[in-house]
Amino acid sequence: MFSQLSDKLQDIFKDLRGHGTISETNISDALREVRMALLEADVDFQVAKDFIARVRTKALGEDVLRSVTPGQQIVKIFHDELTALLGGDASPLAMEKGTRILVVGLNGAGKTTSSAKLANYLKKQGRSPALVALDLMRPAAIEQLATLARQIDVPIFTPSLEEKDVLRAAKNALEWAREQSASILIFDTAGRQEIDEPLVQELRRVREFLQPQEVLLVADSATGQQAVSVAKHFHEALDISGIVLTKLDGDARGGAALSMRQVTQRPIKFVGLGEKLDQFEPCIPDRLAGRILGMGDVLSLVEKAAAAIDEEDAKRMEHKLRTASFDFNDFLDQFKMMKKLGPLENILGMLPGMSNLKGFSVDEKQLKRVEAIVLSMTSDERAKPELLNARRRQRIARGSGQTVTDVNELLHRFTQMRKMMKNMGKFKKMMMTKPRGAGFPGSPRG
Repeated sequence: MFSQLSDKLQDIFKDLRGHGTISETNISDALREVRMALLEADVDFQVAKDFIARVRTKALGEDVLRSVTPGQQIVKIFHDELTALLGGDASPLAMEKGTRILVVGLNGAGKTTSSAKLANYLKKQGRSPALVALDLMRPAAIEQLATLARQIDVPIFTPSLEEKDVLRAAKNALEWAREQSASILIFDTAGRQEIDEPLVQELRRVREFLQPQEVLLVADSATGQQAVSVAKHFHEALDISGIVLTKLDGDARGGAALSMRQVTQRPIKFVGLGEKLDQFEPCIPDRLAGRILGMGDVLSLVEKAAAAIDEEDAKRMEHKLRTASFDFNDFLDQFKMMKKLGPLENILGMLPGMSNLKGFSVDEKQLKRVEAIVLSMTSDERAKPELLNARRRQRIARGSGQTVTDVNELLHRFTQMRKMMKNMGKFKKMMMTKPRGAGFPGSPRG
């Protein structure tokens, strides 16, 4: 997400922070590079121009130029302006009882999937959502939403295949909803390949009838400048309340995110980070700005870990690591924990400074190969790696589709890790039982 823009901005600011004193020329040169980086990342020309003008005005202030750390001050200004650009005034989603959420967008943007993801998110928040299929143009979309609803165990209203009147379908959905215990209704509406007048008129009628508290536009971040035009047209027609930006996991540029917020003056409320139903999260502007500038997003990582990892399991694992009694069964448990957090590259991107590692990437295929090797072991072999003689290793290699060399290398690394943990445990114990008056070599005795 934003990797191309993030890399360039970090290089520019690294150079800027290297100056002890900063002149107006230094700032102008840096902002010229920033402007080019924004345009290359698909940020709208006028949005980039206005953004640079605001940063320039603040960066040339007397307090910054005379500061002890002017480079850091300018990065702070940039972070604050980036936060504002992403929607620093973002309001939370309306989630009181009786809330109606209208989900709109073009075909292919991920509208139906995003509706299900939103329902899944709200359910995890302790709410009682229900889904309503109103895309009467595409029976496949109704079936897709019904399948997703079953996966997340959320009630869904589906109109009959013969139904062609969207307002009648919406009215029937409201009558159905009265019999449900749902507190929030999510309406997945029809789309088109591009915006046309019949679509706009249909959506206006549905909006007027339902009087929703939220109108969320689902936009594909990978479409770049087209997404900005789509956002503008939908907002003019429907007065949207927020944006759901999809496919950010596959878009290296991400400039559409910065532009859509500016042209609509509506916040990006959620972002989709993958195909799985749980790869969906609220957009928190200052945290996203931190990620773009390589400052990480530790708060989101902690929240993600707290939601995915059981506290008792974590304590048990910590004890095993500390006492070097960690085995391959524990290894698999750790693997499952990490999978719950999402792709490793996304996790590492939340850690400050990790995005500065040029060329760094996580080979997910290699991790799957390691998992295949461990799964090919018997439960006894996982619990007692010392049982793994040459014949057993050959069997494991065949079973996992890997080579004996791959198996040997994994066992070697695992053994080295256990030794290291054992030594760390001994060192910690030695430090805790240090005799009174004893000192480190070369230090005076107390």
